[in-house]
Amino acid sequence: MAESADSLLPGAWPEIVRKIRARTPARLLAGRAGAAYRTATQLDLREAHAAARDAVRDELDFEKFGSDFITRWQLFAVSSAATSKGEYLLQPNLGRTLSPSARSELQKLCPPRRDLQIVIGDGLSVTAVLAQVPRLLPALCEGAETRGWTLGQPFVIRHCRVGILNEIGEFLLPSVAILLIGERPGLATAESLSAYMAYGPNKNQTDADRNLISNIHARGVGPRDAALRILNLAAQMMKAKFSGAQLREESHPKQK
Repeated sequence: MAESADSLLPGAWPEIVRKIRARTPARLLAGRAGAAYRTATQLDLREAHAAARDAVRDELDFEKFGSDFITRWQLFAVSSAATSKGEYLLQPNLGRTLSPSARSELQKLCPPRRDLQIVIGDGLSVTAVLAQVPRLLPALCEGAETRGWTLGQPFVIRHCRVGILNEIGEFLLPSVAILLIGERPGLATAESLSAYMAYGPNKNQTDADRNLISNIHARGVGPRDAALRILNLAAQMMKAKFSGAQLREESHPKQK
């Protein structure tokens, strides 16, 4: 016999279920009204779906980083070959190539051949970029300086795909390039950021030549832990002189 909806109310959950629900944002044992979700669950799902759509469709408003943050890191924005978010979504290849004006700006503003080049891309979640980058970028830059690395000028790329790392590598010639980019949002969060990394990125590299630290958000990998993992992985790349599937992230103690 099927359990009644009342038996799934919070007061009736076994302790093990409460512990599981506390550790995941997944909608486990949400209960039902007849054959449908309860009203509260339906509304929660619709809110999460709307947030995910907004995260994908919104254009990145560069000014939302705040004038102090932009001035501190001398941030500027360029674009891929895609001229709008709609074009970017329909023609993914355009997001993997810099526009002619972007190349000109990078040539003027970004010194080449640095140990570490950090790039910020909107990707598939503007929400994630605005939520995570203001805390992650300072930790990365300060950590790189502590290690004595030369740091490239950080910048933002609108309408950006992961493959643009190759062109950045060809153009700026860094030892390691890091792309902080918004992940495709789901119904758990629209604020998840990824850090894609490559040693000496070039036009011949594929996904197999890159490493990834993902799920950077409040309920995933926190910014301080993410920064430490990214920097440690960059150090591994510099030592090994390669990146990708053959390079396994070493385990390091968390930063306190």
